[in-house]
Amino acid sequence: MAEAMQYLVTGLGVGLVYAIIGLGLVLIYQVTGVINFAQGEFVMAGGLTFALAAEAGWPLGAGLGAAILVAGLLGVLVEKLVIAPRRDMNPGRQVFLTLGAGIAIRGVALVLIGTNPHFAPPITSGPPVEFFGARLPQQYLWILLSAAVVSLGLWFFLNRTLLGVSMRAVAIDRMASRIVGVSPGRMSLLAFALGGMLAGLAGSVLAPLQSPDSMMGLHLGLYGFAAAAIGGLGSTVGAAVGGLVLGVVSSVAVGFLPSGYQNAVAFGLLAIILLVRPSGLLGWKAVTRV
Repeated sequence: MAEAMQYLVTGLGVGLVYAIIGLGLVLIYQVTGVINFAQGEFVMAGGLTFALAAEAGWPLGAGLGAAILVAGLLGVLVEKLVIAPRRDMNPGRQVFLTLGAGIAIRGVALVLIGTNPHFAPPITSGPPVEFFGARLPQQYLWILLSAAVVSLGLWFFLNRTLLGVSMRAVAIDRMASRIVGVSPGRMSLLAFALGGMLAGLAGSVLAPLQSPDSMMGLHLGLYGFAAAAIGGLGSTVGAAVGGLVLGVVSSVAVGFLPSGYQNAVAFGLLAIILLVRPSGLLGWKAVTRV
């Protein structure tokens, strides 16, 4: 029983990271209609920046701020250099542009930083936290706090600020938003910036648990996409739920099945859910973008 609880709680902690990544994907998708497959590279950039700053002796707060800033700037660059010049292209085709951008970012990271992993200390040190027989590093508490702050912050931003309401307007009807003076192009830039910042935060809180390297983005990007798709690309709440479900399923698969089955179980779950409910667990039934 204690072993099962260990896998469950660990899965929930990892699932919160997937949820933060998925929230960034959903935010970009809702505003632009583009599934950003460079999101994992934003996570990689944030995690590496945080770890390199820690190795250089920076305070943890400064390293966290730098990681979020670097990933956010990457989001801005991808939007300005890749998406904006081809804004007239079908969003389904723009997906391939984000794939190319992700490969380019990964290549630059390999040249500048190499393949060796880097190490970041936990935000707080101390004995593991015990929870119904499960023992978890204190870093998981920071992951929980980060996910809670992100969820509340996004809700407040999207519902209580002018910029947030403008982004929602573009997500609902781009043409009507133009008529009332809201620029879809500017909202697209803002969405990519916020998506990058969320990815940078996810990479930072994950770095003490999984030493970041230049190749980690592909795996995390796919899992972030799976979380968003399981919950529903049209729902920010769905992305959070999808991340938790995916984290728990993956953790249980690692614990009770032979090694190597984790990816098969995780993406098998994604395939089943999309076959049964194409819009995801909490997605809008009216969503037609693919």
